[in-house]
Amino acid sequence: MDFTFPARQDTQIPPNSRIQIALIGAGGMGSGDTRYALSIPGNTLVAVADIYDGRLTRAKEVWGSQIFTTRDYREVLARSGVDAVIIGTPDHWHSRISIDALEAGKHVYCEKPMVQKVEQGLPVVEAARKSGRVFQVGSQYVSSVIYQKVRELLRSGAIGELNLVESWLDRNSAIGAWQYSIPPDASPATVDWDRFLGSAPKRPFEPIRLFRWRNYSDYGTALAGDLFVHLLSGLHVATGAVGPVRVFATGGIRYWQDGRDAPDVMLATMDYPKTAAHPEFTFALRVNFKSSSPEDRFGFRFLGSEGSITAAENVVLSRFPREPEYDDSIGSLANAMQKQLAAKQPRREATVEAMKPRAEDTFSPPPRYSAHLQHHRVFYDAIRNGKPLVEDAVFGFRAAGPALLSNTSYHEERACGWDPVNMKEVAPAAAQ
Repeated sequence: MDFTFPARQDTQIPPNSRIQIALIGAGGMGSGDTRYALSIPGNTLVAVADIYDGRLTRAKEVWGSQIFTTRDYREVLARSGVDAVIIGTPDHWHSRISIDALEAGKHVYCEKPMVQKVEQGLPVVEAARKSGRVFQVGSQYVSSVIYQKVRELLRSGAIGELNLVESWLDRNSAIGAWQYSIPPDASPATVDWDRFLGSAPKRPFEPIRLFRWRNYSDYGTALAGDLFVHLLSGLHVATGAVGPVRVFATGGIRYWQDGRDAPDVMLATMDYPKTAAHPEFTFALRVNFKSSSPEDRFGFRFLGSEGSITAAENVVLSRFPREPEYDDSIGSLANAMQKQLAAKQPRREATVEAMKPRAEDTFSPPPRYSAHLQHHRVFYDAIRNGKPLVEDAVFGFRAAGPALLSNTSYHEERACGWDPVNMKEVAPAAAQ
């Protein structure tokens, strides 16, 4: 497949013209994305699609009675006045609506993960390439100055040669664990249940599966698709990596015994091969939905031969001196040989100063900085001015693919191989 995207000059909107936006899926993320979009001058919301009537009512309450609303997203795509769509639906609808929107000539901002299943990725990439429209996945870490700073430090050799990256994104609340509110008026009369199910298995109306859809593999992508994909996106920006060659994950439902089939604890390790952009390294990911520690809920730790970088709300660079080489096992050798080797291996004195990093620097973004807002600015700048994207369909799938293979590894209890260049699952041995 050709991963080269054509120029978009013929699809750009003049800088002084308004971009007319439609929202498809008006839940928490979709509504939040819309608020960010409308905070950018020159953007207007003209239509909203959702399968629950209560959210359509809320859209008019918030954004005005002039908003066109519908249960059927295809009616939105048929409107000539819609320039761009925000897709905030459950994950199992992402690929279908993205392709339909691109073929309808709309620019697309699709929430992460880009797709629910690995086999859906390349068709979306091809649809984006053929359309000439702007397609961006909604993982805000890609546009964050935090990971751009980490990239700068890594490229400068600030911590020597990278060998391990640790990451974690924990929560400890019912809402954080996807126990969203279920409106009392949810019924077959107020919900288009068949449209919600779409390609998912058919089943009787069950509102918990709609309003807490992330808990179910029929509609969501579990911890990996919701949160690992964020960590992968940040890592790829920071390191220049395009993906791992081996994925292994484990976990389980440890606390939220509420009928969900998605784990509430998941850990994964991913092996990244050496490339011109980075050395070989291992990536460790963790999500725990009942984390008892109020501190350290989110972050990265990049470990190298000369120090470490910790990235969360700030970036902290710690440089450590190399330990002098001293082999205590020489005690098993003859005295004369011990003396000869000890002369070449002076012991390091155990002092307080010897325990400290050589240096530590903290880098902080400006006050009130929002990576979410910046990510939306990138999208609309690309539409208006043809500015390049980072999280296009290729980048989005290279983050989603390994995340989704974490689910495969978890459910099938096996290691998975991934070809990060061609973006397809392969046998683990072939991935090396």
